[in-house]
Amino acid sequence: MTSSKIASVAVYVRVSTVGQNLEGQKASIQAWLDGQGLTAKWYEDKATGSNLDRPAFEQLQRDIFQGKVKTVVCYKLDRLSRNLADGIKTLTDWLDKGVRLVAVTQQLDFSGAAGKLIASVLFAVSEMETETRKERQAVGIAAAKTKGGVYTGRKAGSITVDVDRIKELRKTLSISETARAMGCSERTVTKYAKPSD
Repeated sequence: MTSSKIASVAVYVRVSTVGQNLEGQKASIQAWLDGQGLTAKWYEDKATGSNLDRPAFEQLQRDIFQGKVKTVVCYKLDRLSRNLADGIKTLTDWLDKGVRLVAVTQQLDFSGAAGKLIASVLFAVSEMETETRKERQAVGIAAAKTKGGVYTGRKAGSITVDVDRIKELRKTLSISETARAMGCSERTVTKYAKPSD
C-alpha cells in the first residue's frame, strides 16, 4: 500500500468527557479498516459534540482542505457533531471537496445529494436526543431542589443491567442492536461485552 493511500484515509473518534473511553469506537473502526485493507491516520477528541471547537477535529478540517484526506471514517455520524447546522455544513463542505464519509456502525457511506439528505436527518435526530437529555436533566435537578435537597448528579452504579444477557446478545447482535434490545447505551454494552465474549 502506498503512503499516499494511507495518508488519504482519516479516522475521527470522539467522546464527550475525559472519563469516557474511546476503545469501543476504535475497535469497531479498526475492524472495518482491516476488512477494507486500509491504514489510516487517527484524530481523537475528548470534547463535546455540541460545537466544532475541538483540537483534533480542527486539525482534520485543515488536512481535508489541504487535500491530504479523501476519506473520513467515524463510528457514528454524531461523533462529528450533535448540532444540526454544524453537522450539515461540515458534511456539505466535505462532499464538495470530494471527500467520502463512512459511518461504520450505521453502515452508511455518504456521498452526493442522497448522502446529504440522509445525514441531515441523522444530525437532526442527534440534536433532538441532546436537547431531550438536557430537558430530562433539568427536570430532575428541579425536582431534587423542590424537595429541599441538593442535586449531586447520578450515583455511580445507579443503572443496573443484565451483564450476562448483554454478553449473550453480543454473540449475534451488533453493539447498537444490543443496546436497543437492552434499553441501554452503546457505551454500557461496550463496557460489559466485547465481540469475543
